[in-house]
Amino acid sequence: MKTRLPFILLAWIAADFYFFKAVETLTNNQFILWGYWLVDLLLALGFAVLMSRGRGNRSPVNLIAALMAGTLLAFVPKILAMPVLLGEDITRMFRSFPPRSIWASELAVFVALFVFISLLYGMTGGRHRYKVHRVTLKFDDLPKEFDGFTITQLSDIHAGSFSSRKGVEKGVSLVNKHNSDLILFTGDLVNNKASEMDPWMDTFAKLDAPFGKYSVLGNHDYGDYTSWESEEAKTTNLVRLKQVHKEIGFNLLLNNSVQIKKNGAAIALIGVENWGKGGFHKYGSLTRAAANVGDDEFKILMSHDPSHWEAKTLEHEKHINLALAGHTHGMQFGIELFGFQWSPVKYMYPQWAGLYERKGKYLYVNRGFGFLGFKGRLGIWPEITVITLKKK
Repeated sequence: MKTRLPFILLAWIAADFYFFKAVETLTNNQFILWGYWLVDLLLALGFAVLMSRGRGNRSPVNLIAALMAGTLLAFVPKILAMPVLLGEDITRMFRSFPPRSIWASELAVFVALFVFISLLYGMTGGRHRYKVHRVTLKFDDLPKEFDGFTITQLSDIHAGSFSSRKGVEKGVSLVNKHNSDLILFTGDLVNNKASEMDPWMDTFAKLDAPFGKYSVLGNHDYGDYTSWESEEAKTTNLVRLKQVHKEIGFNLLLNNSVQIKKNGAAIALIGVENWGKGGFHKYGSLTRAAANVGDDEFKILMSHDPSHWEAKTLEHEKHINLALAGHTHGMQFGIELFGFQWSPVKYMYPQWAGLYERKGKYLYVNRGFGFLGFKGRLGIWPEITVITLKKK
């Protein structure tokens, strides 16, 4: 990130001056022109305050969120409007650089305004615009007793980011409305600390399913991304978070498995601790988690990070019929229209949202219930997944 910072700053400055020329073409109102630069000045002061706190201090979460939101609103619209201005400048090169035209400046401002409004909606209405994704999967080896069995998958709640009780309760009610047989949560209950769940315990305890609720831990649940006064405090926090899962009715699987039984038949539910590629911690062990699972059992795996699927799950000695993951959030930004999917996160994670299949094995990556960093969503809406298992 440090190596990219100078480039980002230069891009921001270039976009600011470039877009300012378009604004200057349309108006000479000093209030508007000075206001344009005042926004940048306030953001710069905010970042200066953040940096002055130093590494050892507790992260000012609200300030970070405000700066991220302000930066996106101030920077992204200008960047996306630049092709309009650049296109006109190419033609101006062959016309001895006459003054910038009014129409091109108006078009650039219109594009920037459209992007600004879209981002603003993502930060308000988009964060709780829950979308239900329904998937039906057919398997040869599914016990006939589980034909039509339904699973609701949730992931990436990130309770520390929530501020709207009405919005969160809307999502929880939507989950219960589908009356699934089983509810599975694939990690990241909090951003950093177990106490983030304190205001939301009663809300998430309302989730209900006749065959139970099960969960695993995500990378944020271990408290690895914040400062602690001692290692003991960090350990205590993790112990408390595990207790929180229990108090809201979830059975937390920590590199182990359980059987889900129905009418004398059973399927195996396996849960691993977080395992991620690259610099992410590898607490999970599929071998240990599946040690007591029979080779001929139908298996569902909960593993927070989808990179675990290609790295470990596909080639594992035991056939994992269905793996469920989250983690990517779909980067909370992208396009999903008429079967077309795109998000910047696809360049980091080959499996980033939705259903994937290889060698008769399936992976479903949930786009996340909550949000982190950018306090909103745009195009990639918060997800509730309803999976129906069918026997071929």
